[in-house]
Amino acid sequence: MLIYILFVVGLFLVIKGADWLVEGAGSLAREYGVSDLVVGLTIVSFGTSLPELIVNLLASFQGSSELAIGNVLGSNIANILLILGAAALVGNLPVKRPTVLSEIPFSLAAALLIGFLANTTLFDPGAGMGIDRPEGVIILFFFLLFLVYILDLAKQDRSILGKSPEATGKGVTSKQIIQIGAGTIGLFIGGKWVVDGAISMATAMGMSEAFIGLTIVAIGTSLPELVTSVVASYKGNTDIAVGNVVGSNIFNLLWVLGLSATIRPLDFQVPSNVDILMIILASSLVLVALVVGKGLKIKRIEGAFFLLVYFSYLAYLVMRG
Repeated sequence: MLIYILFVVGLFLVIKGADWLVEGAGSLAREYGVSDLVVGLTIVSFGTSLPELIVNLLASFQGSSELAIGNVLGSNIANILLILGAAALVGNLPVKRPTVLSEIPFSLAAALLIGFLANTTLFDPGAGMGIDRPEGVIILFFFLLFLVYILDLAKQDRSILGKSPEATGKGVTSKQIIQIGAGTIGLFIGGKWVVDGAISMATAMGMSEAFIGLTIVAIGTSLPELVTSVVASYKGNTDIAVGNVVGSNIFNLLWVLGLSATIRPLDFQVPSNVDILMIILASSLVLVALVVGKGLKIKRIEGAFFLLVYFSYLAYLVMRG
């Protein structure tokens, strides 16, 4: 009974935590003259990726590679198709040109990197399919490059936006610290309770670890991103809504998966290639929607299509077992 109570409380914490985090992050961006996009790519992305990080670290220490891999791949697919789709239904999502030209392609490149490293067995028949510790370090190196890019982007934003009327120069206030801190803690604890409850319920139903990782755990750990992006979209903070998803995907692939592989090598299964291809397809769909449509925005009709593709993918997972 307690696990179900924690599940409900966890949902509340996720929803409320997302609201606090969006408020604090948006306010922080205005105070320092840094764009909402940069805050979404960093503070918000890290905060909403905490559930994936904790689940994967625990799974890595316990040697549960299928759960760790399924969690990241499933979360990234949900981030793009489920979260951007739901956020776009709330309101059209304008996307900045740098995001289209840099951040989304970087996220796509990260998925290609994971797919390549996981399949090095194609070039070395003696090697097993998976990501070992040296490859984990390589992945973390690319994550470091992403952080350098974000740091440079933040410097550009401060030089451009630092003199804007919105930049008050008052610095960080206690209210912002409390909002961001309480929001992140709420997302983390809430996401953990939701995932624990979902795993307990799924295990009682006799589901496999891989299936749980790609569905129950992936959706559970993506709840912070889902609620944060939908709330941000509703409040008009579309840069945080989009930056949160793109940044979280990069964090998941390069930081969470790279750190997990560095702790303990991750063994991939052949079906995981389909999931990696799904991430690549989903990222490509976003780029196509932005480039083909009028204006750089994800419209409601495209959001509905993303959701249709995602639920079709879930149906495929059920059939795959």
